[in-house]
Amino acid sequence: MPMLKDPSTKYRLFKPVDLLNRQWPSKTLDRPPRWLATDLRDGNQSLVDPMGSDQKWRYFKMLVELGYKEIEVSFPSASETDYEFTRRLVDTPDVVPHDVALQVLSPCREDLIKRTVESVEGTKTAILHIYLATSPCFQQIVLNHSEEDGIALAVACTKYARSITKDNPSTETHWLYEFSPETFSDSNLDFVVQICEAVKAAWEPSEFNPIIFNLPATVEMSTPNVYADQIEYFCRYITERDKICVSLHAHNDRGCAVAASELGQMAGADRVEGTLFGNGERTGNVDLVTLALNLYSQGIHPKVDFSDINSIIDVVEESNNIPINARAPYGGSLVQCAFSGSHQDAIKKGFEARKGLKDEDPWLIPYLPLDPQDIGRTYEAVIRVNSQSGKGGVAWIIQRHLELDLPRGLQIAFSKVVQQKADGVGRELLAKEIRTLFQDTYHLKGSPRFTLVDYSIAPDRSVPFIPEEGRSQNTQNSMRRFEGVVDWDRKEHKISGLGNGALSSLADALHMLGIDLDVANYSEHAIGRNKNVQAATYIECTAAGSKERVWGVGIHEDVVQASLNALLSAASSFMDSRPNTPLPVPQ
Repeated sequence: MPMLKDPSTKYRLFKPVDLLNRQWPSKTLDRPPRWLATDLRDGNQSLVDPMGSDQKWRYFKMLVELGYKEIEVSFPSASETDYEFTRRLVDTPDVVPHDVALQVLSPCREDLIKRTVESVEGTKTAILHIYLATSPCFQQIVLNHSEEDGIALAVACTKYARSITKDNPSTETHWLYEFSPETFSDSNLDFVVQICEAVKAAWEPSEFNPIIFNLPATVEMSTPNVYADQIEYFCRYITERDKICVSLHAHNDRGCAVAASELGQMAGADRVEGTLFGNGERTGNVDLVTLALNLYSQGIHPKVDFSDINSIIDVVEESNNIPINARAPYGGSLVQCAFSGSHQDAIKKGFEARKGLKDEDPWLIPYLPLDPQDIGRTYEAVIRVNSQSGKGGVAWIIQRHLELDLPRGLQIAFSKVVQQKADGVGRELLAKEIRTLFQDTYHLKGSPRFTLVDYSIAPDRSVPFIPEEGRSQNTQNSMRRFEGVVDWDRKEHKISGLGNGALSSLADALHMLGIDLDVANYSEHAIGRNKNVQAATYIECTAAGSKERVWGVGIHEDVVQASLNALLSAASSFMDSRPNTPLPVPQ
């Protein structure tokens, strides 16, 4: 069936909240919320193959290591597996730290509440989480009861829960209570306030042990600003606000769970429930990783630690049997990568500008809002190369893998070689492939066409000069003569030439081999430090009577030989472009 031409006949525009003088738009986030990780309950119940006990055990330990202090571990009344897992956590010594609270979920039914309480009795701190749907949709279609019936049921279950938890004289557990008006975002807000007031009165919270009212966007129904209005409305009209912790639980049906949760905090919420990387029913829960690292990238520590995000991803993917999307914020395998040439060039320049700065100095790199190293990623994967990549990305890889700072002209020339190669193979080129391609292109490895076997460079003394009596001949301004042997395609040739320096004399000597090159650009820099330093030389040459330009690269401990090698590298490139050029007769 095709999409409707007029969808308004089937779907209704969500009614906004009538909230005068709303305050949240002028607020900013300046501290992290109380976090609740519900991977082991809400995330687990959404899986095709739910986690086994050992998988949940491993996942729980990871959440504790990350720093989560409230963890929803199960729906104990739903399955024996969940019940037994919860008892295993409680009964195993030193598994649940003293500052970590176990949260367990139950529907608003006394028999199920009893089973839920029994599953976690004995732990140091427990949060009993009861839910009851409050939207007209659920009241009419699912529950078949009125608002009055809903209030009566919520109060009765709360009083019963109180009797077997905090009012139970034999309990060894410190009990917290959480009530969720399920489907809050689709509910009548005045009714939500009314039912929560009744639940609060039944539980009798205090400032030191506040009740948690969790306000879920069970199904995301509107834009994030509407959810923020709903949260501010609730916070404005609920009484005894200092005895209440307002919690958020946003789902991602419209793709806005992160934005809704951030605006909801600005609207007054104290706590956020979610899962790592957003696993959950349908399109998932809000992503706790994104929320936390959004804060971190604004200079606010989230009080959870994602310093080794790759190992976290390994556990999450293995436990959920769902891969993390390559474009998932922060954690995706491609989110710190740039393929576009202009992006790569900007990132390369950003890193160059950062040289000499300390790790904690202000971060300012184009296209990278977060330093990859802060989450355990390396810079090696920041720039990746395919046929769309430009000179900046290619130069970055060569710089990091060969320590060669290519001049701009060589960046352009080699990037064309890389693009041609990437087009040919039809995929991204790995860094090691680009390194090998560079070495092969500029004859740094293997068997180059030209090799300098032996040489000497000395002042030209062919012009008679008689120094003053008692003085040596001053050759500072004399021409230089190159005498040497080069191996060209495994045949040795004696050559000689005259020039005003080492390069020009070798260039003149190459005329004997029918190679006529002029040096157009020259640059060099050092590689390494102290005794292990080498010289890297780059030479761009023009061919006589042609617009053709070729590049050569030379690396050697001796700066003069590095430059000579670079010229021979250019000569090799020149001859490679003329495969049918005959060899001269050996001298």
